[in-house]
Amino acid sequence: MNTITQTKEIPVVGQYDIVVCGGGPSGFVAAIAAARGGANVALIERYGFTGGMATAGLVAPISVFNYNGKRVIGGIPWEFVERLAAIGGAREEQPLGNITYSPEKYKITAQRMLLEAGVTLYFHSYLTGCRKDGDEITHVIIENKSGAQALGAKYFIDCTGDADLSFHAGAPMQPPGKILQPASLIFMLGNVDTDALPMIRHAKQGVNYHDLAMREILEKLREKREVPLFGGPWYCGVLAKGTVVVNMTRVQANMADNREATNAECVLREHVHLFTELLRQNIPAFSEATLLTTAPQTGVRETRRVKGHHTLTGDEYLNAVNFPDAIARGCHPVDIHAAGSTGQRCEFLKSAGFVPYRCLTIPGFPNLIVAGRIFSADGVASASIRVQASVMGIGQAAGAAAALAVKAGVDVSQVDIAELRATLTASGANLSE
Repeated sequence: MNTITQTKEIPVVGQYDIVVCGGGPSGFVAAIAAARGGANVALIERYGFTGGMATAGLVAPISVFNYNGKRVIGGIPWEFVERLAAIGGAREEQPLGNITYSPEKYKITAQRMLLEAGVTLYFHSYLTGCRKDGDEITHVIIENKSGAQALGAKYFIDCTGDADLSFHAGAPMQPPGKILQPASLIFMLGNVDTDALPMIRHAKQGVNYHDLAMREILEKLREKREVPLFGGPWYCGVLAKGTVVVNMTRVQANMADNREATNAECVLREHVHLFTELLRQNIPAFSEATLLTTAPQTGVRETRRVKGHHTLTGDEYLNAVNFPDAIARGCHPVDIHAAGSTGQRCEFLKSAGFVPYRCLTIPGFPNLIVAGRIFSADGVASASIRVQASVMGIGQAAGAAAALAVKAGVDVSQVDIAELRATLTASGANLSE
């Protein structure tokens, strides 16, 4: 491979206690939690809004907050849902606690909470690297319309979804699986007879909300003609009559590899138009449907995950092992999508699982915490906890822990766990049985 060498001076445009990289569900909650903990916080986001998979990816609903009749995920994540509902932007599907939401009201609610907390926002900024001094990260490098810029901080939280900061810093990663779960490009349809759709609400525990009747029709079509692989199909309302977001496209690719990701995006966009026509022609409720938009961001289920002080296993998670340093919960089913077929492993939990703090920290990286789907877990545990409500809870824990580290001036692995858990429960997080 040919290479070029480029040397340039990069201005340091800000110095903070904590820099959060990525403004998705885990990132914006982490930034709020850190700022409420008294830290001076900056948030870097590549789009002009936060929300990640919820807003750029149109992944709906926000799932899952309740299980076995109890609120499992509370604290700042649930406060956000209440704020969203207060402006007509969310509807709780009881008793399970999936949240149907308006993507635009999600954006404004998250933005308001961030600014109220005093977080400095760097929108339209792409993380391109970092600078280290020994083991510690001292700066992150971003690119935006102003050119290359550096942000300095005492501590950093990686909420990039693909472990971009951890990767640039040289952190160890979980061994990659033989085949990654497929990516999906979600699309929004208008002029749909939403009253006729049986699976638009997501309320019951123990139910996989794919439309079996629609699936059967698509499988029969595949026997007669060339129809791409699909998942589900799943669809969800966005609180607007006649409008749904559809989750069914499926292409296997390593979305952390630019060439694979680019090819996948092109294929997925073709599939969206094909599936829209198939739905119009074969499903009465979609007979007048029009394609309103595809998500700006393809939905990614699996890329990099860090190798932390502890790797949460599927056995530990499915058996609801309650760790002494548990700082977050999860209750979504284990959800593993097949890359080479229309299949899916969907395994429901008996009890909500626990995430230990040791899964958010990495040996040899004293001022880096991770949150979101990149935390240290195996493929089974990750396949449940990667969803939005769960990673919001992990984000709150990461932000609160970073703020405590700032106050104590300690390695992130040395944060007082009792104080961290007390901080989280005082804000409404549920860390008990």
